[in-house]
Amino acid sequence: MNVKSVEKQEKSTVELVIEIGAEEFEAAVQKVYLKQRGKIMVPGFRKGKAPRKIIEGMYGSGVFYEDAINELYPQAYADAVEQEKLDAVAWPKVEVVSVGKEGLTFKAVVTVRPEVKLGEYKGLTAEKPEVTVTDEDIDNELKPYINRATRMVTVEREAQNGDTVVIDFEGFLNGEPFDGGKGEGHSLELGSNSFVPGFEEQLVGTKAGDEKDLDITFPEDYHADLAGKAVVFKVKVHEVKEKQLPTVDDEFAKDVSEFDTLADFKKDLADKLTERREHQAQHDFEAAVLEQVMSNMEVEIPDAMVEFEADNLVNDMAQRIQAQGIPFEQYMAMTGMTMDIMREQAKAAALERVRRDLALNAVVTAENIQVSDEELEEEYKKLAEQYHMELDKVKQAVAVDDIRKELSLKKAEQVIYDSAKVGKAPAKKKTTKKKAEDAEAGETAEGEEKPKKRRTTKKKESEEGEEKPAEEKTEE
Repeated sequence: MNVKSVEKQEKSTVELVIEIGAEEFEAAVQKVYLKQRGKIMVPGFRKGKAPRKIIEGMYGSGVFYEDAINELYPQAYADAVEQEKLDAVAWPKVEVVSVGKEGLTFKAVVTVRPEVKLGEYKGLTAEKPEVTVTDEDIDNELKPYINRATRMVTVEREAQNGDTVVIDFEGFLNGEPFDGGKGEGHSLELGSNSFVPGFEEQLVGTKAGDEKDLDITFPEDYHADLAGKAVVFKVKVHEVKEKQLPTVDDEFAKDVSEFDTLADFKKDLADKLTERREHQAQHDFEAAVLEQVMSNMEVEIPDAMVEFEADNLVNDMAQRIQAQGIPFEQYMAMTGMTMDIMREQAKAAALERVRRDLALNAVVTAENIQVSDEELEEEYKKLAEQYHMELDKVKQAVAVDDIRKELSLKKAEQVIYDSAKVGKAPAKKKTTKKKAEDAEAGETAEGEEKPKKRRTTKKKESEEGEEKPAEEKTEE
């Protein structure tokens, strides 16, 4: 591999022209031939036994070139990026310049980390609400425990709102039953608004054994087959039940908690709620401070960088879904999603992750933040404990550079937060934020010219079966 030329271009891109010599390219072609000859039928030869020259004579001398290019260029690209010390942040755009017996020459347009000009990042001010917990809040915390201890008791009276009726029902449109309009032994809480409007209201006042026809008109925005239609539901009431709430006292506290008195139980609920709210208040304070840091920096974010991060978010989601035993293709079919839609929806979150990463990395540089070997070792031990793995296996699974980067970003955050002050937040600046392709991520400042739409760097869509060497993800 030889890097023939390196040319810096606009929008944080660098064009590399990379050469692979004749000997190396010939070795790749031979490797592809040996791998594929068993799939090629040639008259007069047993399957897999046809000589390479015979196959090339039948299909052309370049029959194995495309696969040989795909075999070679990812590693050649990665080596070139490392040699030129480029901080690539997205898929490269690759184009073959020439290919033949003399070797391979290709061009790779690399998106690199853009230059960031930090604004103020220390001594920033943001609001932090004072945390309070009222008696009403504590009562609300008690409600789930009360609901779990509530019993449903059959009553011999007319149904009221809040009661549950056990019913059979069937719906008729123009005298004929319609699909989805029948149920047996269904428990319906009156006033829950879980049925079509008008249904529950007409059951108030009924009692066990009653049969009643309910005249219902479906809303205009209902299912297309029934929207705006007048129907009749024939209903039979089998049972009326009311909620029997527990007495909330010391005995109740003993039944639903580890405490002997209701006062102690309420105090514990108040303490836990206070802790949650304080944590949330601190989180919101830190998020507001970090947003100021990101707004204060000056940077032009390449579209390709956002698209790369959106792909990462979608891939992470796919792994989580598949870890639950659901094939990702099945999930997309169930939800009516496509990869393109998911990528587009991920762009807003991807843009925020990119902004955060750029801002914090700039702080790491400005503060000359370092991570010691002792800190790295301690982090590996935490991961081993967290995932119940042996330390050596964790070190094999997680690259030291990834750990070092994550710890340095955490230190950068701490520099920002430790110097921040609680107070009245400054007025929001109107800044021009970069557009993720076809998605507004901010607003343009008054009097400023909107940025022109930038060209995006294409990437390989492996899930769509493309094998073009011009669009490949390369691991660095």
